[in-house]
Amino acid sequence: MSIHELDVKVDQIRELKRMIEEAEAEITSIEDSIKATMTEQDTDELRGTKYKVTWKVTSTTRIDSKSLKKELPDIAAKYSNTTTYRRFLIA
Repeated sequence: MSIHELDVKVDQIRELKRMIEEAEAEITSIEDSIKATMTEQDTDELRGTKYKVTWKVTSTTRIDSKSLKKELPDIAAKYSNTTTYRRFLIA
């Protein structure tokens, strides 16, 4: 691949990422609008003719690994996994 081809491909990647960011911002704006309507109507569910939208409180439980490593480092080390991967970065 020539230097020119690399520059063109990186420009394409950057433009596509910019478009993704714009689309994600628009999605967030639309979601926020729906959430505002749900808040105004004091409901966690809205129904259209084709879709049902829910916005409910959900709980999850996770291990606080920072505290575990501090208080029980041997156990934290025993149950820790290390993964290796290749990172693709454009600078």
